[in-house]
Amino acid sequence: MTLSKDFVAASAIPLILSILSHGDSYGYEIIQEVHKLSDGDIQWADGMLYPVLHRLEKKAWIKSYWGKGPNGRKRKYYQLQQAGLKELDAQRGNWNKLHTMLKQLEGGTYVSLRQGS
Repeated sequence: MTLSKDFVAASAIPLILSILSHGDSYGYEIIQEVHKLSDGDIQWADGMLYPVLHRLEKKAWIKSYWGKGPNGRKRKYYQLQQAGLKELDAQRGNWNKLHTMLKQLEGGTYVSLRQGS
């Protein structure tokens, strides 16, 4: 299944914040995690991820630092900040609300307020 670009873009921030809520990570690792979690349906490129990470950093939701990977090479790691955790909670609430609304419409429990529906 191919996910639309709009859906992939809309889900980027909550996915990144959720991944970082499990621990610090670097760009390539985030890309690989999203690919794995989506069973290959979402394939981010560096050119998509890094601008989002920079925006999140400007908002002070995450911070970056240089560290060494297992092979000794320098890597830029990203770490979730308290403000980012609050934003993640808000984002999850939004997505859960949307999911509930879609399920009501799908499952037949929807009752329209419009006359004659």
